[in-house]
Amino acid sequence: MQVVIFKLKDEQFAVETSRVQTISEVMTITKVPNAPKFVKGLINLRGSVLSMLDLNMLLDIGESSAEQQSTIILKLEDELVGIAVDQVDEVLDIDEAIIESIGDDSRKAYEKGVINFKDRIVTFVDIDKLITTG
Repeated sequence: MQVVIFKLKDEQFAVETSRVQTISEVMTITKVPNAPKFVKGLINLRGSVLSMLDLNMLLDIGESSAEQQSTIILKLEDELVGIAVDQVDEVLDIDEAIIESIGDDSRKAYEKGVINFKDRIVTFVDIDKLITTG
């Protein structure tokens, strides 16, 4: 399985590359009045208008002090959405066996588990659950 690893604040997260449509620089966001709090606004990706989600709010990790550098466009069912991240670190091939379950009692339903590398732990995010719980 291939994953994209990105950083928000001091934490690293991963999503499956099969869900990633594209990665680009930060885009201009147009605010939308009365939108849910987790929707930052709308972005224009090559003529298509997409929702830009506030991943920091959805993951409940607070605002980043650093300027967010990248936008990841994700495929959710038949819709594309953008998330702003502090930085995209790498794309890795991982063995699914190294993904550790965190148990069903976790209050963070969006976590598929954690990827335990020798030098760091990366939270593996279930994008579908993240959006439906947000």
